[in-house]
Amino acid sequence: MMQKIQKFGGAMFTPVLLFAFAGIVVGVGTLFTTEAIMGDLARPDSLFYQVWNVILQGGWTVFNQLPLLFAVALPIGMAKKQNARCCMEALVLYLTFHYFLSTMLSQWGSAFGVDFSAEVGGTSGLAMIANIKTLDMGMMGALLVSGIVIYLHNRFFDTELPDWLGSFNGSTFVFMVGFFAMLPVALLSALIWPKVQMGMMAFQGFVKGAGAVGIWVFIFLERALIPFGLHHILYSPFYYDNAVVPGGLYSYWATRLPEMAASTASLKSLVPEAGFTATGFSKIFGCPGIAAAFYMTAKPEKKKQALALLLPMTLTAILCGVTEPIEFTFLFVAPPLFVVHALLAATLSTVMYLAGIVGIHSGGAIEMASLNWIPLGASHWQQYLLMLGIGLIFTVIWFFVFRFLILKFDFKTPGREVDEGVKFYSKAEYRERQAGGNTAPADGAAGSRDELAAKILEGLGGKENIVDVTNCATRLRVNVHDETKLQNDAYFKSIGTHGAMVKGKSVQVIVGLSVPKVRAKVEELL
Repeated sequence: MMQKIQKFGGAMFTPVLLFAFAGIVVGVGTLFTTEAIMGDLARPDSLFYQVWNVILQGGWTVFNQLPLLFAVALPIGMAKKQNARCCMEALVLYLTFHYFLSTMLSQWGSAFGVDFSAEVGGTSGLAMIANIKTLDMGMMGALLVSGIVIYLHNRFFDTELPDWLGSFNGSTFVFMVGFFAMLPVALLSALIWPKVQMGMMAFQGFVKGAGAVGIWVFIFLERALIPFGLHHILYSPFYYDNAVVPGGLYSYWATRLPEMAASTASLKSLVPEAGFTATGFSKIFGCPGIAAAFYMTAKPEKKKQALALLLPMTLTAILCGVTEPIEFTFLFVAPPLFVVHALLAATLSTVMYLAGIVGIHSGGAIEMASLNWIPLGASHWQQYLLMLGIGLIFTVIWFFVFRFLILKFDFKTPGREVDEGVKFYSKAEYRERQAGGNTAPADGAAGSRDELAAKILEGLGGKENIVDVTNCATRLRVNVHDETKLQNDAYFKSIGTHGAMVKGKSVQVIVGLSVPKVRAKVEELL
């Protein structure tokens, strides 16, 4: 079950990778179309405004079609064969489901307790998905339908029909079966989901009422679940679905940007729910403190090597919000430090919330700038200065706490480990691996993706030991038949990855940002 949950969490991360660019476009577009910031230049009748409005509306594509995006993307990581065809099947059957549901509600809405004549949005419980007026089931509805389609695809795609029915093989047969399966699914959704919406509204009230305690618990769990690959499942309903606000916090915050840009009131007073998207504070303020502690506690002869490793890792965390490289560096050798890291992350986010600082702060500095600092800086610069001050104080706290614990318990963090079993690379080599280059590191570890993929397969026990392969932003996620055939973490570090984490038959090999290309090579070898 844990393997399936981890695989599901990794698959959910696929469309999230698009949010960084979409967020930049929306943030910059909002800045240049906000009259309160740009003055007469951003009047609706000006050419400047109109050109940027075209760009802005294009940037909304991802956020406006989130359910559709998740429905289509889930098969990329979950289908066992012919992923691309499964994506097509998921798209057409997801639309079929909503056409069924829309027609049922338009004809018998009152019997289901739904006023289908109401405008979409708000408390109506209705939404427009691919221009279909339907029940607002958000991301959960998309994942439900897509999950059913993936099951049907894995079960029926290879079904052999008689020769005279040969044109109905493959995706066509899956669509035929799915077409009739969507009828009861749509009916059950019409019966059950309006009641679920009532429960969601009650849950929203509970979460909002939890205040700072709710923020602390949420952020702590988000960090603590990272080693298990379950953090996506925790935060996704908050960020991209209706658990806290309609449409998810990302979309909700983006739609409120013009209003907030025109106001000097506290951001917390305007959108108090946005305290839950504070997972990025530990990335831009915590990771530098951790890296500094590692460097200062490294052996003198290894400080230069440690710096070469830590610098790009830290910049990746600060700018892009990708923390696996640095976090997994010490998770393997000092798990207690990771727990302390999660505690400090939760505390920092809670202090920010109590100081009135909320917003889309779940990614790195690039995302924060596009959705917060750039569009809102003119009217809320005092709060962002306060954020910087609080953050830097916590950077110092992270440094001293980690330094104390490393020296007190002699944790073998980078630069302190015994010579065998831990491998350092130069900055150039690290960047080469992140870019997926073909230059082999000086020590002979696999430099090309072909060689690295082959080495990874060898460490996983060979082709015959592989059940399936997926990936998230930085990790190759693999399920194996026999965990006793796996190599240890030191082996995976020696071949040029950042290590591997094994939990039962589930393995996560930390590759870096080039992991999609490495996965493609692994699949070619398989």
